[in-house]
Amino acid sequence: MSKKKLIALWLIGSAGIAVGAPEQSFSVSPATMITPNLSSVITVESRAVGAVTTLGGTVVPFREVTLSAQLAGRVVFLKGGEGDWFENQQVLAVLGDEDLLAQRRAAVADAANADFAVRNARVQFSRELYSGHSNRPNTDMGMGVPSMFDQFFTKPMAGMSGLSSPYMDRRAEVYGAGTNVEQAQAALTRAQARIEELDAKLRDTRSISPFAGVIVQKFAEVGDTVQPGQPILKVADTRNLQIRVDVPARLMPGLQRGMIIPAKLDVGNTRIEARIAQIYPMADTQRHTVTVKLDLAPGSPAGPGMYAEVQMPDVGAVTNSLPVVPVSAVVWRGSLPAVFIVGSDNKAELRMVRVGERVSNGYSILSGLNVGEHILAAPAPGLANGWGQSSGE
Repeated sequence: MSKKKLIALWLIGSAGIAVGAPEQSFSVSPATMITPNLSSVITVESRAVGAVTTLGGTVVPFREVTLSAQLAGRVVFLKGGEGDWFENQQVLAVLGDEDLLAQRRAAVADAANADFAVRNARVQFSRELYSGHSNRPNTDMGMGVPSMFDQFFTKPMAGMSGLSSPYMDRRAEVYGAGTNVEQAQAALTRAQARIEELDAKLRDTRSISPFAGVIVQKFAEVGDTVQPGQPILKVADTRNLQIRVDVPARLMPGLQRGMIIPAKLDVGNTRIEARIAQIYPMADTQRHTVTVKLDLAPGSPAGPGMYAEVQMPDVGAVTNSLPVVPVSAVVWRGSLPAVFIVGSDNKAELRMVRVGERVSNGYSILSGLNVGEHILAAPAPGLANGWGQSSGE
């Protein structure tokens, strides 16, 4: 045998093909490429569902403030427009303050005059204390002997005869000088208070942000004249969002702060979980509902004003036991939900089902599926009805 023939026989043997052996049929079909995995087959279990009530709510910012005018004036400055970001303690709006500045300058001048009056009154009080009018010679009586006679004889004799009281005259003069000091001091205090009042009004001409956030809405423009109480800007902290929902009073016994509630956002029907952050202490007297706020997780695809749904537990509702399947097990054929049933022959059968309420991370099945059946937990994309395990094909 030639060398070339030996090499050919060796290659055939190494490929596992025996000469004269019976042929084995082995067909490769698409089912061998995309097949259900037995490790992903789960058994349908039942769960108590139906004891929830779906309520509509609104996504709101965690903090929202409307900045209003505190006094009448003309808007001379606004910080950007809707959607612009601002930092904490930043000036967002300013009203004209020319008249207030003029009044403040006048008040400062009044305070200076009052200060001069205080110092003059103190000097006069010291003069009266140490050299009072009753102690000084009466120059109207002349000089020399008449003045000395009046000082040493007339005044003492008037006091002895009860016609006057030098002691009381002296006290009255000192008291009057002290009163002048106190009146001047009160005038100074009033002038300083006027300055403080004007300073407060000057601060009110500036609307300062109480937190960092965005401008949600503008109610005025530069050049507009506003009156006290008229809104100028609405600002909000959109970094932290909440769902505000009005809950019927009958559902309140099943709620408490800190509970995790399933929710659905109106953005691609996104399913999330929200935490009850606040429960209002009083129900609305007209609608008999209680306002409840739920915190959304940071980064949730939501925005202020969007619609959202929450599933509140209903302690008084009848609980039903229904089959529950994971979200990944449900495939959609257009708008129709279905699941892949795995039979005893390990073949996948597509079965249409009717989906009920969302339960935790799964769906409740109203019809089309029984408890105890086996389904694929996560069917592969492109899996068709009737495909099975490659080992069984």
